[in-house]
Amino acid sequence: MVTRQIAVIGAGPAGLMAAEQAAKQGVRVVVFEAMPTVGRKLLMAGKSGLNITHAEEKAAFDARFGTAQAQLQAALDVFSAPQLRDWCAALGVETFVGSSGRVFPKTMKASPLLRAWLTRLGAQGVEIRTRHRWTGCASTGLTFDTPTGQVVENFDATVLALGGASWPRLGSDATWVPLMEQRGVAVTAFRPANCGFEVDWSPVMSERFAGQPIKAVVARSAAGGIAGEFVVTHWGIEGSLVYAHSAALRDALDRDGAAQLELDLAPGRTVERLAHDLARQPAKASLSNRLRKGAGLYGVKLGLLHECVPDLATRTPDTLAAAIKSVPLDVQRPRPIAEAISVAGGIGWDGMDERFMLKAMPGIFVAGEMLDWEAPTGGYLLTACFATGRAAGQAAVEYAMEEENR
Repeated sequence: MVTRQIAVIGAGPAGLMAAEQAAKQGVRVVVFEAMPTVGRKLLMAGKSGLNITHAEEKAAFDARFGTAQAQLQAALDVFSAPQLRDWCAALGVETFVGSSGRVFPKTMKASPLLRAWLTRLGAQGVEIRTRHRWTGCASTGLTFDTPTGQVVENFDATVLALGGASWPRLGSDATWVPLMEQRGVAVTAFRPANCGFEVDWSPVMSERFAGQPIKAVVARSAAGGIAGEFVVTHWGIEGSLVYAHSAALRDALDRDGAAQLELDLAPGRTVERLAHDLARQPAKASLSNRLRKGAGLYGVKLGLLHECVPDLATRTPDTLAAAIKSVPLDVQRPRPIAEAISVAGGIGWDGMDERFMLKAMPGIFVAGEMLDWEAPTGGYLLTACFATGRAAGQAAVEYAMEEENR
């Protein structure tokens, strides 16, 4: 009996999961990776603690994928946060739920998980070929540039898991987009997601406060009111709270040419209580002392208030309190896509079937950040990459078997 052969192109989380799922079905699997080593973006994400998924209730979890939820739902129903944690445990990697609901390996690092995973893939017979860059599909098979020249390989089905366009130095460089478009596959232009934004700071703000965190604030945009913290940089703002609003800010900039975060610098107090506390301060005290003692504002928070709100010294306690509770921070543009944590855009859903197979390229399945979806940070991005990779790997095997029986 001839063993079916599946190619997986791209050795990030989606690709490796596709390879594992395919290998479980008893087929031969070869993974091709353009970089010298595998899982580079996964390892980079784990440098500050690998947030692998999120423990929130499933309906809320699934809703994080916005307009792409319906297309991702079947994959998420089979392999989401609980299954991902079980999968980690089977690799010998224990996980825990942090105070925010985010799930991390107990070691906090990605490297032990990746090592254990590669060991298991090897035991399953998965072959990994690095320094093999996919260059397209010829009549004779898949073509690759390798250190020894161009090669052509034939497989019964293929999973593409080539990433998006963020962090190109780690391999997600979107060089596959023209290859798709040449074959009639529509690709929505990539845009940065979960990214920082540039702000037209004064020299005082950028020089004095760059690198300092602004903690315990609530930021509002079309995404809603979200509590958290962010960091002032010399060029603008970044951090988890900014990332939570990045899609809303980016879309507003694209649509209107302007976007604004509204910041509550004293979320623990009502405007009435804040006005009362400010009114109690001695009139002869300096503005800085009144704001420090009456509103708890000093350092970078005080600098931000001065930066964004004019004529503070002339305001009454009531209008000063209102300003503190609603600081308008205008953003100019998102940072370059190469710096973004993730991307929006990718292969359109109309171009594939419910199994993630490309309609214009039968036998070619796609997974991970190649697809047109986005999600906030918090473990959602990795979960969807694992889930779509698993689904595409399973579907590729089923396709190969169907073709064999025809």
